[in-house]
Amino acid sequence: MNVKRTLAAVVSKFTLAVTLLAPLAAPAAAQGYAGLGTEADGFAVPVPGRPLVFPRDHAAHPDYRIEWWYLTANLTGDDGRDYGVQWTLFRSALRPDSDRQADTASVWTDPQIWMGHAGLTTPDAHYSAERLARGGIGQAGVAAAPFEAYINDWHMRSSDQSLRELSLRATGESFRYDLSLSANGPLVMQGDGGYSVKSADGQASYYYSQPHYQVAGTLDLPDGPVAVTGDGWLDREWSSQPLSEDQSGWDWFSLRFDSGEKLMGFQLRGARLFTSGTWIAADGTPTPLEPGSLQATPVTFTQVAGRKVPTEWQLRLPSRDLDVRVTAINPQAWMAMSFPYWEGPVRLSGSHLGKGYLEMTGYGTPAD
Repeated sequence: MNVKRTLAAVVSKFTLAVTLLAPLAAPAAAQGYAGLGTEADGFAVPVPGRPLVFPRDHAAHPDYRIEWWYLTANLTGDDGRDYGVQWTLFRSALRPDSDRQADTASVWTDPQIWMGHAGLTTPDAHYSAERLARGGIGQAGVAAAPFEAYINDWHMRSSDQSLRELSLRATGESFRYDLSLSANGPLVMQGDGGYSVKSADGQASYYYSQPHYQVAGTLDLPDGPVAVTGDGWLDREWSSQPLSEDQSGWDWFSLRFDSGEKLMGFQLRGARLFTSGTWIAADGTPTPLEPGSLQATPVTFTQVAGRKVPTEWQLRLPSRDLDVRVTAINPQAWMAMSFPYWEGPVRLSGSHLGKGYLEMTGYGTPAD
């Protein structure tokens, strides 16, 4: 009987993985990275001028194809070393919610699929874990009041409907973290009041951030627990076609300068390079960047999981006299997930000093 249960669990996980990945399995050149350039096909699409409303928009948006709750933290241990933490919950809809089967009493007709990623980076090691779940049966979800995002035993949770105070937890095979976060600044609307354009063709998402967290807690590593403090950054984004069909990947920077100012910047790689972002004043006031004004140039490439990945960048923003070198704390911070990518903490040098996080997707396959 135990063998049958084990086999059933394996089959269930395999079926869930196939169900999750099937809509995104087309070649990147045809549908954008991870299928994010796929046509909206009956899903809602972002429109400019729609104000974001809270706490409603902290919760899920099932009328849209894809969505994520994404938190990174730059941390310093009581051992004096730098650490980085990532926690992400993805929601992907198999079909528009209006197309749900007539038998809505059955939880098995729920079209929402959930995926969780957790990462923990040290100067000489990187740990990651993935969770898959389906909607409707209590494995994963997001609630607004009080706020909670969870998948199995991982959670991002608040005691009220705001995101000002959070607890964060994830566990992997060789790591665990339990963190408390407290925001000392306002939410930041990215783009035009939360409407963030991602291509010259006009693809866009709704996008806001909470980049003002102070963080404290404990990392459990193979060598034992480490008490940490530092800074955290939460990104919230949802859309139904966030990329153009030719965009094969992105390079995304969230940078925190010693001056108290911050920068969210990204470039999307495709037939035409598209760059944009937001300059965030020390008091949290955002100023959208003109497309193309941010210049991101790879400086050093590293062999990571058989791929050639840029792990040192020169980032320039002439309008802010910004000219910084962005260097990975651990160049081997590879997330070996269903869709693999690079994600890790970085240090800054040059015109502005500070720390931040870098995410890079679409950098080939081990055969390249």
